[in-house]
Amino acid sequence: MINTLQCCGSIRTKRTLDLCVLSEEEAEAGLALKRIYSVERELTGRSGGFGCLRTHQCRPGTMSLREHALSLFRSAVGTVRPAPMLKRALKLQGGGCPQLLVNSRAFLLKRDLYLVGFGKAVLGMAAAAEEILGDHLIRGIISVPLGIQESLQQAGMQEMLLKPHSRIQVFEGARNNLPDSEALKGANAIRELVVGLSADDLLLVLISGGGSALLPAPIPPILLEEKEQLTKVLASRGAAIQELNTVRKMLSLLKGGGLARLAYPAQVVSLILSDVIGDPLDIIASGPTAASSHSVQDCLQILTKYNLLHSLPRSVETVLSSSPTKPTAAEHYSHVCNVIIGSNTLALAEAKRQAEGLGYATLILSAAVCGDVGCVAELYCQLIRLLCLRLAGLVEGAQGTEVRGNLLQLAAELDIPGLNMAEFLRTLQGLEPQKPVCILAGGETTVQLQGTGKGGRNQELALRVGLGLHRARRVEASSLGSCDVIFLSGGTDGQDGPTEAAGAFCSPELVAEALQEGLDAETFLSNNDSYAFFSRFQRGHHLLVTGLTGTNVMDVQLILIRATDR
Repeated sequence: MINTLQCCGSIRTKRTLDLCVLSEEEAEAGLALKRIYSVERELTGRSGGFGCLRTHQCRPGTMSLREHALSLFRSAVGTVRPAPMLKRALKLQGGGCPQLLVNSRAFLLKRDLYLVGFGKAVLGMAAAAEEILGDHLIRGIISVPLGIQESLQQAGMQEMLLKPHSRIQVFEGARNNLPDSEALKGANAIRELVVGLSADDLLLVLISGGGSALLPAPIPPILLEEKEQLTKVLASRGAAIQELNTVRKMLSLLKGGGLARLAYPAQVVSLILSDVIGDPLDIIASGPTAASSHSVQDCLQILTKYNLLHSLPRSVETVLSSSPTKPTAAEHYSHVCNVIIGSNTLALAEAKRQAEGLGYATLILSAAVCGDVGCVAELYCQLIRLLCLRLAGLVEGAQGTEVRGNLLQLAAELDIPGLNMAEFLRTLQGLEPQKPVCILAGGETTVQLQGTGKGGRNQELALRVGLGLHRARRVEASSLGSCDVIFLSGGTDGQDGPTEAAGAFCSPELVAEALQEGLDAETFLSNNDSYAFFSRFQRGHHLLVTGLTGTNVMDVQLILIRATDR
C-alpha cells in the first residue's frame, strides 16, 4: 500500500523563483543549499527544504522552460520528503494498552519498542518517528550518509534532524554511496541491537534508497574491501541495481532478510521509501526484512553474465559454495510487516499536477524507465522529435511515421516494465495541438563505464540527449527550430554519482554552443566525463545542484516543449 500526500498551500507571488542552477564555484563554496532555502524562506516564510511550491499564477508565458523544469523537479522531490509521509503512515494510540498503528493496522506494544534504520532518507524519517513514539521508544540506531546532518543543518531543515538528547544513535558513512568502515560500524551496532530482542519487543525498521551501502555486513571470511571491489566491477560492467543487490544479498549477514531473521522472535515493522523500479521488497536496500526471491544460483548466473565467476576472491567462493541452494521460505517471516510509504510514482504524480497547473498538457511516460543510458537517451530524443513535428504540423508526414516507428522499436528493445508505447502515442495524439507539452518519467538507467571520467547517470543521460538533439537538428532544423525544448534529468536524492550535482539539463542548442567554447560533447562522453563537461560549459550553468535532499526515489526526467516565440 502506498500513501499519498496533499501538497502544501499556494504561494501568492508574482516573483520568478531563483531555482538552483548554480555554477561549480558556487557549489564548491557551499552556496547551493543556502540559495535554495533562502529563496524558499523569502517566499513562504518557512524553511522546509524541498517543500511543494504551487506556482499557478506563473503561466508558461511568464517563466522560462528551465525555471518550469526546475520547479517541477522540486515539486516531485518535495512530495516524497520523508517526514510528512511517515507521519501519515505511523500513529501511536496511547491508553492502558498502547498500540502502534501503521496504515490503520494495529501492533500491540507489549514490552519495549526499538528503532533501526538505514538509507539516505532515514534521518528525517527517524526524527519524525521519535516525535510520534515519544517515551515509548527505548533506543534506536540509524546509519545515514556521511555529512547529511551538517548539510541539513546548514540548509535550515531542522525538521529532518534529531532533537537534542535523542534516544537514537546516528552513524554516518558510505562516502559517495559506497560501503566503508564507518558504515560497517553502524551495521554492526544495528546487528548487536536486534539479536537480543524478545517475542514481546517490537522493532521498527526505517528503510530508504542508499540503505544497501549503509548496511554492509559481509559474511566471514569475506572482507568489506573484497565485497566493495566486486560490487564496483559489476557496476562498471553495466549491472543493473537488481543484479547488484542480488549479489550483495548472498554475501551479507543482514541483507536478503538477514536482519529480520536475526530479530526473531520480535515483531518487525518496516516502513520503506522505495528507490527501485516496481517497488520489490526484496530488492530495496537489498531486502533486509523481506524474504529473498533469489538463490545462490541466481547470483552465480549474474557473475557468469559479467565474466567474473572465475576471478572471485577465495573468501567469496567459500561463502557461495556453502550457501543454501534455495531461498529462505516466506513462512519464516511471519513476524514481519513491510509497508511501502513512498515511491517514484508518487513523485511523478505530484509533478504532473503541478505541470497541469502551469498550463501544460502532461503525460507520464513511465515510472520504470530502465536500461542502457544510450538507448534511453535515444528514446527521449525520438520523443522530442515527434513532439516538435506535432507542433510544426508535420507529424502526419513521412518524418512522423519514421519517428513513431523508431519509438516503437526502441520501446521493444528496452522492454520497460508496464510501458505500452503504442497506447502512449495514441494518447499523445489526442492532446490539444498547440498546447505546451510536459512529459514526465522516472526510473534508473544503467551506464557501462568505458572511461575514467567523473559523472553520474543523470548527467550522462542529459548530455547524450543533448548530443542526439544536436544531430537531429542538423537534419530537420525546421521542426526542432519551431520549438523551445528543455530536457532535465535529476536524482531525487540530490547526488548523481560521485559528484556535487543532482543531474543536469540540456536543449537542442547545448552541443553547438559548447563547441563554440571548445568543448566537444562526444569526447567527454567517450570518457564518461559528463560532470567535467557540464562544469566547464558556461561555468556550470546547466548543472542541477541541490545538495542532499533527505529523500530518494530514484531519478526524475522531464521534457518541456512549447512553440517558439521567435
